Amino acid sequence: MMLIPTHHFRDIERKPEYLQPEKCAPPPFPGPAGAMWFIRDGCGIACAIVTWFLVLYAEFVVLFVMLVPSRDYAYSIINGIVFNLLAFLALASHCRAMLTDPVMPKGNATKEFIESLQLKPGQVVYKCPKCCSIKPDRAHHCSVCKRCIRKMDHHCPWVNNCVGENNQKYFVLFTMYIALISLHALIMVGFHFLHCFEEDWTKCSSFSPPTTVILLILLCFEALLFLIFTSVMFGTQVHSICTDETGIEQLKKEERRWAKKTKWMNMKAVFGHPFSLGWASPFATPDQGKADPYQYVV
Repeated sequence: MMLIPTHHFRDIERKPEYLQPEKCAPPPFPGPAGAMWFIRDGCGIACAIVTWFLVLYAEFVVLFVMLVPSRDYAYSIINGIVFNLLAFLALASHCRAMLTDPVMPKGNATKEFIESLQLKPGQVVYKCPKCCSIKPDRAHHCSVCKRCIRKMDHHCPWVNNCVGENNQKYFVLFTMYIALISLHALIMVGFHFLHCFEEDWTKCSSFSPPTTVILLILLCFEALLFLIFTSVMFGTQVHSICTDETGIEQLKKEERRWAKKTKWMNMKAVFGHPFSLGWASPFATPDQGKADPYQYVV
């Protein structure tokens, strides 16, 4: 059988024996269904810790430098609730993006499993020689996760995980909520500076004036940097979802071999059916359909 040009790096055969399943043994200790997924990557773990630290730093400055010392209780309560709610949703989205398993089963390219697929004429299976997995269409191998990722967009060290089909929603929500709390923090910093310039600096914060200025400038720099970064990433992800083309597929300029759908259908495929408030919730798991990811027609 001739190899398809855009997938020359894959092993493509119709029969199990050509896939060499005898070289693929299942993991010695497979994890239970629903087990927590966590990548043990030093760089990713450090980036995830830094992410939480920066959010908690912003929380500290917003609460104890700007809101608690304020004599406008309505302003403090409203902004405190809004900022804390957005920060909570951002960290919850980060956890879901980091701990959701986006990968394909490892080591399942065994003879028994391939035969259980009951391939019909016109149906093929791809094998990843690196992780010994049955590789569905639009899947790519991640060298950090050491697994194949279905609809892999990229590996993000900030969430210490790959962004793929199972967790793209949570990554998009994470970038959106981080952008919103960054914008909110910048606006509050601006109002606080104006308030302090109009009144005595010793009365507008429980900290000394130099400490207050340093804390606010650091928060302003952090918020501006993350607002730009996450806004660009959020826009890139939404565009990728609407066009139904991942970052890797765009980078490699892979030939489109999947059905073209409307932008709204692509959004529902990622965030769930039907449209609801669950789209904005990191606690709502989207229904991504029941199609068999291992079989498809060429």
